[in-house]
Amino acid sequence: MVPAMTRTRENEHPNGAEEVDFGFRRVPEREKAGLVREVFDKVAPRYDLMNDLMSLGIHRLWKDAMVAELAPQPGMQVLDVAGGTGDIALRMRPLVTRRPGQTHDAGRPSEDGIIYVSDINPEMLAHGRDRALDKGVVDGIVWLCGDAEALPLGDMAVDAVTIAFGIRNVTHLDRALSEARRVLRPGGRFLCLEFSRVSLPFIDRIYDRYSFSMLPALGRMVAGNEDAYRYLAESIRRFPPQEEFAGMIAKAGFDRVRYRNLSAGVAALHGAWRL
Repeated sequence: MVPAMTRTRENEHPNGAEEVDFGFRRVPEREKAGLVREVFDKVAPRYDLMNDLMSLGIHRLWKDAMVAELAPQPGMQVLDVAGGTGDIALRMRPLVTRRPGQTHDAGRPSEDGIIYVSDINPEMLAHGRDRALDKGVVDGIVWLCGDAEALPLGDMAVDAVTIAFGIRNVTHLDRALSEARRVLRPGGRFLCLEFSRVSLPFIDRIYDRYSFSMLPALGRMVAGNEDAYRYLAESIRRFPPQEEFAGMIAKAGFDRVRYRNLSAGVAALHGAWRL
C-alpha cells in the first residue's frame, strides 16, 4: 500500500499543484495560460495563412456560417472572445454599423454597433489591428487584451458573445462559459465554433492521420514552428465531444443549447441563449 503522505490525486502534480491538459501533456494549472500564450506568440504572423492551409480554406465557410447564424443587426454590441486576428470582427462590423442617417424600422435614429475583440495574446491583437488598418477599418472595433476566464467587460454589457477556435485553449472551460454568460444581456446569444469529433469513422481515420503528420510538417515549413502545430492538433483531440460540451454550456446557466456539425463534425457550431 502506498503511504498516505505520498499519494497524489489523479489531476495533481507531484509538487502539489493541480494539473490540466496542454495538448497530450499534463502541466501545472498555473502554467497553461503562459504556455498557450507562447504558442500563439510564435504563430501570430502566419496564423491566417496556416488556417487556410490546415483547413484547405474551409474555416472561412465555417466562420461565415457562425456569423450567418448570429445574424448581427445594426446597433448590436458583440463581444468576440479569443478573436485577436479580427477574422470574426471584420465579418460582423459591416452588419452592426449603420450609415449616417440610417434609422431603425420604427424611425428612431440609433448609435452604431460595436464589436469588442478580446484576446489574451498581445501579439494576436497587434496582428488583428494591423489587418483592420490594412482594410481601412479605423472604427467600429474595440481591441481589448483580456482573459476569457475574466472578461474585461461589465455584467450584461453585450447582446452577443462569439468565440471561434479559441475556447479549447482556455485553462478552465467552466469559468470561460460562466464569464460569457455574465457579460450577456438577458435575451443575448452565445455562439461557439470549435473543432470537434468527426462523426464518420472513415473520415475520422483520415483526419487523424492528417492532423498528426501533416499539421506539424506544415507548421515547420510555413510558420517555422512544428511544436506549436503539434499542440494545436493535440488540443483538438483533448476537447470534449459535442454532447459533452453542450452539457457544459447548459451547466453554465445557458438555455436552449443546440449544436450542429460542420463538415461531418470536423467542426461544430454550438449556440445558446441567456434568458
